[in-house]
Amino acid sequence: MWKDFKAFALKGNVIDLAIAVVIGGAFGAIINSLVKDLIMPLIGVLTGGINFSDKKIVLSPAIKDATGKILKPENDLTYGVFIQTLINFVIIALSIFLVIRLISNISRKKEVEPVTPLPPVPTPSEKLLTEIRDLLKK
Repeated sequence: MWKDFKAFALKGNVIDLAIAVVIGGAFGAIINSLVKDLIMPLIGVLTGGINFSDKKIVLSPAIKDATGKILKPENDLTYGVFIQTLINFVIIALSIFLVIRLISNISRKKEVEPVTPLPPVPTPSEKLLTEIRDLLKK
């Protein structure tokens, strides 16, 4: 069983997939930062200072005692965070689409431009044999 697992784990496809997952995670972190730190503040400015991460619908308010200690936490729907996550998804999906489209265009160009080999240059003996053949035909 260990031998089979080792053969599976050391295949090129598995290693490529592991590398892709690590790079994808880093790419996701970059996109999250882009949306959270750049895009959402700009959208907030355009919408009059709205901070989407604070947007929520309170289903039941928090219950506190006389000292201010929370007995039951607030129950809410944080739709602003959901909007940020949707924007993350759209940007990641668009980025992946553009990369795949670029790769497919490059691979199509390689297929369209086939290399045609030049005809071989005849050797002097082949030229002489061709002349003899032509003379014999006459």
